[in-house]
Amino acid sequence: MQEKTGEVFSIARDNAPVPGCTISKEVYKGKNQISYFSLAADTDISAEIYPYYKLILVAEGDLEVYGRDGYQREAGSGEAILTHTDTPVGMRSKSGAVYTEISIQKEDVMNSAIKAGEVFKLADLVPYQDGRIVNMDVIHNDKMKFVVMAFDKGTGLSEHAAPGEAIVFALDGEGVIGYEGKEHPIKAGEEFHFAKGGLHFVKATEKFKMALLLTLD
Repeated sequence: MQEKTGEVFSIARDNAPVPGCTISKEVYKGKNQISYFSLAADTDISAEIYPYYKLILVAEGDLEVYGRDGYQREAGSGEAILTHTDTPVGMRSKSGAVYTEISIQKEDVMNSAIKAGEVFKLADLVPYQDGRIVNMDVIHNDKMKFVVMAFDKGTGLSEHAAPGEAIVFALDGEGVIGYEGKEHPIKAGEEFHFAKGGLHFVKATEKFKMALLLTLD
């Protein structure tokens, strides 16, 4: 992945919109391509037909997804939408938006909790439970897994090595990511990138929810 490793970062801060422009940055070139998009206020990516789904994760601002027959949905910071396939899909923003786009193939396995065309919050997919870690596989195939996790305060994952590259999206609360012997506090709205084989752990200093996007090339 074309992303900094071993430090907390912010997709929203690092990809601020440029007035009058739309900007895309490819982060990962695999089967499930990952890109960041920045839309300035009153800009538009015209509706086109794609043979795959797009999982859109809005980091900041307001994004309108639109298509045929008056279809439109608005997603704000912390919200997500899985677009339809084989029908025109476009993106536009009135005040500006930064978002991550992940290509999802038709044959990929998707959790039934995700409905194409509807806005949802990743953080709402899993509940907190006392003394437990709650895990949901959202989408996966043999080369990628996208998981949402909820950690009660004081719970965590012991140190282990990443089998592939991964991005953590902090969704709610606060935690600490240990990476190669150094601890990194992280809170909702921030991200962290693991390199393949990187030793890491996760600890919830408060109740903490995160999404994990793992690629296995």
